[in-house]
Amino acid sequence: MTTARSSTRHIGILLFDDVEELDAVGPWEVLSYWTLHHPEDGWAISCLSRDGAAVKAAKGLPLTPHHSMGDVPALDVLIHPGGQGTRTLMRSPQHLAWVRLQAATVPLMTSVCTGALVYAAAGLLSGRPATTHWESLDLLHELDPSIDVDRDARYVDDGNVITSAGVSAGIDMALHLVARLAGVDRAREVRRAIQYDPHPPV
Repeated sequence: MTTARSSTRHIGILLFDDVEELDAVGPWEVLSYWTLHHPEDGWAISCLSRDGAAVKAAKGLPLTPHHSMGDVPALDVLIHPGGQGTRTLMRSPQHLAWVRLQAATVPLMTSVCTGALVYAAAGLLSGRPATTHWESLDLLHELDPSIDVDRDARYVDDGNVITSAGVSAGIDMALHLVARLAGVDRAREVRRAIQYDPHPPV
């Protein structure tokens, strides 16, 4: 259960054991910079876990959420990261039921990396374009052959569902979110502030 909506619109990043660190922290960096420096835009961001307890991420980083699933503010955007933990979540009836409930009430569902596999298992991506980590593109298709798998995109915006490719692509998706929710100029400001201008060294 979530609390009643306030005038502030809320973005939630889901944390779970074996979440890929950058899947969660990359979007957090983008979106927290935006919301902290521009409260006038009317958005806030926090992290949640199933029971509100800390989780151990895929490479050992402990992450502490602000909320449990039960006491998180009513969400306008949910970000479901990926990581090895999604292999368990995509087979958990309890978790898939929670995801479906969010899809019925949250205006914008987004995923990073193999978070898309959970959305596919929950039936959220049927007949829609989507993407995920390059190593899981075939599995995404196997989970639901009706998905139009985009093998080249950094992210796919299909209205009320946005999926992104692996790990660092979540930063691109988060900047797209800022552009969609607050305008391109705001997104460019955030990109410059966090000095995100990737030029691979190799």
